[in-house]
Amino acid sequence: MKNRLARIFSQKSSKTVMLAVDHGYFQGPTTGLRNPRETITPLLPYSDCLFVTRGILRNCIAPTTNTPIFLRVSGGPSVLGELSNEDITTSMKDALKLNASGVGVSIFVGEKNEDRTISNLGRVVNEAEDFGMPVLAITAVGKEIERDARYLGLACRIAAEIGAHIVKTYYCAEDFEKVVEGCPVPIVIAGGKKIPERDALQMAYNAISKGASGVDMGRNIFQSENPVAMIQAVRAVAHDNYTPDEAFELFNRLKDKKVVSSVIE
Repeated sequence: MKNRLARIFSQKSSKTVMLAVDHGYFQGPTTGLRNPRETITPLLPYSDCLFVTRGILRNCIAPTTNTPIFLRVSGGPSVLGELSNEDITTSMKDALKLNASGVGVSIFVGEKNEDRTISNLGRVVNEAEDFGMPVLAITAVGKEIERDARYLGLACRIAAEIGAHIVKTYYCAEDFEKVVEGCPVPIVIAGGKKIPERDALQMAYNAISKGASGVDMGRNIFQSENPVAMIQAVRAVAHDNYTPDEAFELFNRLKDKKVVSSVIE
């Protein structure tokens, strides 16, 4: 367990930059992930961990990759249905066969199937403990629920109480530090919907400044105008204490280098 977690969090900064590319499990061919192999491959060298489904892992990720894998093991409904109606879709046996460093399960606190999704988490934790497998709980939020510190704090604490080793949640501008204080395991923030690069870097900086242990970001990286430059800028915030302005400057510098390179070729 400790060895697997040590592969995710930097020994120098104690932070992590996880790349979330599991969106297709309920959204289908998401913008930026229509060709998963093409999108993900150049980002792997800059990812501390890849959060992915077994189908994409088997078919689109080279087996020679050294990037640790957290495997999504819950799912069921599509974006057209009731999103909280999730069950366990991938076995621990399969996670082990795929050499995963951890597994991830969504919980829907305050939604129609809250009890089932929290029970899903408990069952996965029970099985994972037998194999020293870390469990990431994703605090999924319904459309009608406000993402404030009171709600996020509730969801994160429940996830930790059930036994999650890491919790993924959203950032809130007010009292996010209280969310972190109330959760006895590391919190990583979700990127959410695509926002301007400078704003995404500011969000990552604010969250880490208030106690988050890193990010599990997807659309704000792979939907960026230059995903490789963006993930490096996020890493600079998480691991090198860059300010948002410094990170955005790095993003633009790396992006421009890419443009120059393309013109020369």
